[in-house]
Amino acid sequence: MASNWKTGIIVKLTLRCASLLLVVLCLAVCAEAKNNCPWINEATASGLLGGDAVGDFTEAANGQPAVCTITQTGPNFTRTMRITVDVVPDTHMHLQTAAQACGKNAPAPLQAIGNEASMCALDTRTPGLSELVVGRVRDQLFTITITTTLKDDLILTRMSLKERAYTASEQVAGNLF
Repeated sequence: MASNWKTGIIVKLTLRCASLLLVVLCLAVCAEAKNNCPWINEATASGLLGGDAVGDFTEAANGQPAVCTITQTGPNFTRTMRITVDVVPDTHMHLQTAAQACGKNAPAPLQAIGNEASMCALDTRTPGLSELVVGRVRDQLFTITITTTLKDDLILTRMSLKERAYTASEQVAGNLF
């Protein structure tokens, strides 16, 4: 009789432990960061944009680059990170063409980010702020644009945009190597 009682307790404890383990594993799977974008995950991009963001990825096709667009939308703002990656034969020439988007804002070289990377403030003629990073890793040309629709964004200030664009470029260039 005592043996059945002990066996019953052991079975109950084993079932409870197994149930607890199953719940923990399910939570771990549910908490996993989405990774639609091959170069940066949504959790990292959300942190760089200042809050929960949703990503979308479009494969390269018909001469168009692969594009990741990660967006955070609030009641009166939208913050966006757009990453493009294109495999091109003459990356140096394409790099200069992409940097022309800087307009009158001369691109500043970025050290230790891929090859020939540079950053500039985009003049979008809208109330918000934007930073552009253009660079390459071997034959892969990449651009990163971080934009906020708020001119006086408390999270994505001009200086913060530069820092976050640099961090994003480290991540993207590192994943392209």
